[in-house]
Amino acid sequence: MVARPHLAIVIDRMTVDDLGAVQEIEGESFTTPWPPHAYRSELETNRLAHYIVARYNDRLVGFAGMWLMVDEAHITTFAVRKTWRRQGVGERLLLALLDLAQARGAREATLEVRPSNHPARRLYEKYGFALVGVRRRYYSDDNEDALILTTDTLDGRAMRDRIAALRAAVARRQDVEIGSDGLPVGRPDEAEEGSEGGRAIAPDILRPSGVRRQS
Repeated sequence: MVARPHLAIVIDRMTVDDLGAVQEIEGESFTTPWPPHAYRSELETNRLAHYIVARYNDRLVGFAGMWLMVDEAHITTFAVRKTWRRQGVGERLLLALLDLAQARGAREATLEVRPSNHPARRLYEKYGFALVGVRRRYYSDDNEDALILTTDTLDGRAMRDRIAALRAAVARRQDVEIGSDGLPVGRPDEAEEGSEGGRAIAPDILRPSGVRRQS
């Protein structure tokens, strides 16, 4: 019996060469995806923007981004390819964003999330994000409010201990087996996958921020 290969996710900087795969994931994750030129503009002209990707071998399976504004890291988006959701990819991306924010001198991380997106809220609360405010009728597609979530000080003892414990828990997880089709074995049915717009079942489809892009 041939042993199946196991998950080896690498977190890397997003480049222009990644944009085709990023748009594929955008299209399957969000009802109102950002236009194709938006990420190119972010990478080439926005000095505040920092975007990362998750790769399995040569395949891009997820991405995430944030803006670093003075001492605040504002998480703008992240999403995971449909066939790779519920495999811990999103959590690895979130850990990488928080690491990057702290390394670049951010004092705290913040974002907006829909009240109805309970899986996303649980993930953020797990990582120390707490409710600090509400933006009324924030989302343009359905006028849903946005909850503003912010962490404690990133270099404070409480957050450092929390992140260290969560990082250790992620490292201890059982490897994800990869089948002959190159996809995770035992992935959830499509019917169980969520959708953007605060109705996501899996927390790997997140557009927490309403940061507007030029059209």
